[in-house]
Amino acid sequence: MRRLLIGVSSAVSLLATGALAADLPVKAPIYTKAPVYIDYNWTGFYIGLNGGYSWGNSANTFDAGTLPLTSASQSMDGWVFGGQAGYNWQYNKSWVFGIEGDSDATGQDGTATQDPVTTVRIFTPIGNFINAPPVFTTTTTTTGTFEDKLPWLATLRGRVGVLPTDRVLLYVTGGLAVGEVKSTSTIATTASTVSNLGGPPVVTSAGALGTSSTTRAGWTIGAGVEGAIGGNWTAKLEYLYVDLGTVNNTFVGLGAFAPLSISSHVTDNIVRAGVNYRFGGPVVAKY
Repeated sequence: MRRLLIGVSSAVSLLATGALAADLPVKAPIYTKAPVYIDYNWTGFYIGLNGGYSWGNSANTFDAGTLPLTSASQSMDGWVFGGQAGYNWQYNKSWVFGIEGDSDATGQDGTATQDPVTTVRIFTPIGNFINAPPVFTTTTTTTGTFEDKLPWLATLRGRVGVLPTDRVLLYVTGGLAVGEVKSTSTIATTASTVSNLGGPPVVTSAGALGTSSTTRAGWTIGAGVEGAIGGNWTAKLEYLYVDLGTVNNTFVGLGAFAPLSISSHVTDNIVRAGVNYRFGGPVVAKY
């Protein structure tokens, strides 16, 4: 009888426990959020600043009539600093197309100095002389300098780039280049005349200065790399080769000298770094 009562009590206890468990709330399953993949979006309008260094060259050809000057060339090196603006259009995950314009002030300046040119002229006057006629020997030394400056330079270029990653852009670029070329020419001559009759030499000197400024249009081509550095900001490093063609200057009436015509072929190499701020959302999120 005792065993029977124990068994019935155990059965009732199990049934009560099951009923209480059935009344308890059941927790919902915990789900983990899928990972988020972020792609940088290059499409949009941007503005920025740039600065760097340039090393250029001006190859000059002189034509001064009877004035014996030769050709010369000079380096045009100096800093560059300015700003740019442009628009990018991203095509799928691999390509970016765009257009960019920039304008930079520059400190580029170069001077070419002509080697001294010496001429000797012997003059014997015509007339009746008691003794032998006098002979005058004139030695003339002529020097010249030619300076080129590039006060400013602007370009309008297309850009085509490839994306090795969503935040790094490798690009080539090319298009129109426009710049101001300011030229200054200086000529100096010294003449010393002596006579066979003796006496001190007669020394005379003269000089002339001419300036000219012209705006030239040419072309440019280059390449660069640009990367996202946070939010809407990117940083870039690029190289540009610039050819402004031939600048023709004629300095008329330089004192006692004949008109001086100078043709200068101006080229430039620019390495610069910059930062851009792009308007619009910096990224596109994909889940």
